[in-house]
Amino acid sequence: MISRIDLRGDALPEGGALRDLLPRAEFDVEAALEKVRPICEDVHHRGTAALIEYAERFDGVTLERIRVPVAALGAALEALDPAVRAALEESIRRAELVHRAQRRGSHTTQVVPGGTVTEKWVPVGRVGLYAPGGRSVYPSSVVMNVVPAQVAGVESIALASPAQREFGGLPHPTILAACALLGIDEVYAAGGATAVAMFAYGTDECAPVNMVTGPGNIWVAAAKRYFTGRIGIDAEAGPTEIAILADATADPVHVAADLISQAEHDPLAAAVLVTDSVELADAVDKELAPQVAATRHIEDRVVPALSGRQSAVVLVDSVEDGLRVVDAYGAEHLEIQTAAAAEVAGRVRNAGAIFVGPYSPVSLGDYCAGSNHVLPTGGCACHSSGLSVQSFLRGIHIVDYSEHALAEVAHHVVTLAEAEDLPAHGAAVKARFGWQVPGQ
Repeated sequence: MISRIDLRGDALPEGGALRDLLPRAEFDVEAALEKVRPICEDVHHRGTAALIEYAERFDGVTLERIRVPVAALGAALEALDPAVRAALEESIRRAELVHRAQRRGSHTTQVVPGGTVTEKWVPVGRVGLYAPGGRSVYPSSVVMNVVPAQVAGVESIALASPAQREFGGLPHPTILAACALLGIDEVYAAGGATAVAMFAYGTDECAPVNMVTGPGNIWVAAAKRYFTGRIGIDAEAGPTEIAILADATADPVHVAADLISQAEHDPLAAAVLVTDSVELADAVDKELAPQVAATRHIEDRVVPALSGRQSAVVLVDSVEDGLRVVDAYGAEHLEIQTAAAAEVAGRVRNAGAIFVGPYSPVSLGDYCAGSNHVLPTGGCACHSSGLSVQSFLRGIHIVDYSEHALAEVAHHVVTLAEAEDLPAHGAAVKARFGWQVPGQ
């Protein structure tokens, strides 16, 4: 069901050469970009009318307006299963606890007497958050997007999720209920690239935003790329990934279950086991068959994901080599199921989130760990972070120098300006001292 890549015996290659040996889903955002470009520009020129037309074409619903009535949010919360409500409330509580600790305060550094630089953190003014609604419903993504934005102090928050034919053209009611729980009352029935275009350009119903965040399919990723520069984005999210670094101490039942848990997201989802134990690899293979047979979404998601080119068991000579492999891979989710798991996890450099030991599965992080599940995919964990409070904050430096403090360093400023052949820069300093700079 799942292929093997054997990296034992020879010295592992370095950098990109090692990365190229590892499995990865094909995800051609550039090709998708050409298809979303005309859609985005149509929304630009026709606004709500275009959104209504695309909702009918892509989602099979006939809408009169895109914004969800506030009453529908309240009704969805009223009708929510009490157990689901309790789970969402606990997810929100834990997420708020973790994300409040991320909030940075202003800090002033005295560089010299009379000269200070203050860094203050200012929230983005308005954000558009996206909650997917295709193969599955993701109220957890509402929580993961809204909580850090609220903790950051964003004053204006809008959320979009695809219209659902079975719910009368509204987004899924659990999405609406999650919004109501979080106090978000500006919600739109819009999906994919059309939602991103609505947020970027604005319509008669929706004011334009400064930033768009949230996971989505390739059309969402392509639209984010299209609008980069006009708006801020969190990332171009690709198919979800799990990598598990495990040794002979790992329980194959746990490992198989965790691989399947990510495979059920999407046929392009990646499930990668990196191990120095052939016995564990064999045991996991044996466990996969009965566990897959017992789950849902077998033919449309799980089997294609596990058997696809993006998934594999990677055999290595040691846990040390396994660390090099997972660092080269840069997984969205990385589980460490080895002896001394916390010590091994502490040595990982590249991962969106790390899950330590047998009782910290990725599923916990998806819902109730308190961590954020909007994470970098496609190897981007080598240079990017997951969604956090900082994603919604901008650092601004405030420079405050007295006459004496400027005079003390003026000759250095003039020297560097002349070295860069920018004499007017130096002149701007000289002008403050009657063209006579101290020290010159």
